[in-house]
Amino acid sequence: MGTTQLESVPEPKYWHLKTVLAEALDTDFAVGEILPNERDLAARFGVARATLRQALEQLELEGRLQRRRGVGTTVAPPRVGVDVTTSRQDWPGTGNDAWQAAECTVAVPSAAVARLLDTETDEEVHMVRRLRVSHGRPVAAELLHVPSASVPELPAIEAPSGPALARSVLRELQRLDLEGQDRAVELGSAGTVDARELDRLPGAPVLVVTTRYFSEGRTAAVSVATYRADTCRLTFGGDVEINHHGQQRRAS
Repeated sequence: MGTTQLESVPEPKYWHLKTVLAEALDTDFAVGEILPNERDLAARFGVARATLRQALEQLELEGRLQRRRGVGTTVAPPRVGVDVTTSRQDWPGTGNDAWQAAECTVAVPSAAVARLLDTETDEEVHMVRRLRVSHGRPVAAELLHVPSASVPELPAIEAPSGPALARSVLRELQRLDLEGQDRAVELGSAGTVDARELDRLPGAPVLVVTTRYFSEGRTAAVSVATYRADTCRLTFGGDVEINHHGQQRRAS
C-alpha cells in the first residue's frame, strides 16, 4: 500500500478509502494474509479510525475481508459459487460433490421439511449433516433429511455412527433412480448450530438453499443447505464458477 493521504472527494471518505483498500488487496496481499492493525492503517491513510472501520466493514460485507477472532483481519479466499439450477441431476455424495459427511442422527424434522417430505409431523427421519470447505474453512453447512422409506436396507448395514453412518445413508440413497429435483433459495440468518459450524455469529446473513430430490413419484430426500453470504454467491447453469475478485475460472 502507498502512503498517499486521501484527497478531498465528493463521495463519503470511507467509501473512497474502501476503493483504495480494495485495489491494494488485489495487488499487495495474498489470500489469508493478515492486514496491519487499525491504528497503523488509519495513520497511513490519514483518516480517523472510525472512517477506517467503516471501510473495513464494507469490504467484509462484500466478502473481501474476514474478521477472525484471535487473528485479526485477513484477506478472504475466493467466493464459492452456488449453482442454483437443476440442470445437473445427481444424488448428494456422487460425482464432484464438494461436501464432507460429518454425522448422522435420527430425529423429527421441522414442520416445513415434513411437509416437503409428505411425512407425518412426528415421524423421525435420518438427518445427515455435511460441511463444505474452501481454503480450509467451512463455507456451508447442510442438513439432508432422508425418510426410512428411501433407505429400507439401512437397518441391515453395520455402520457405527457419525461420518460412517452418514456415508451409509448416502450410499443407500444413491440406489434409487433419481427422477428430478427442484431448488429454492432465500436469504436467512444463521441459527446457533450453523453459526458455530460456519464460524459466524448467530443472526449473520446466510443463503438458504432447499433442494427436493424425487424418486418413484415421491420426494425421496430434502436438503437444507446454509451458505455464508459473505463468501458465497449464486450462479446459474453450467459448472460452478469461483470468482476471485474479477478473475474467473470454471470448476467442473
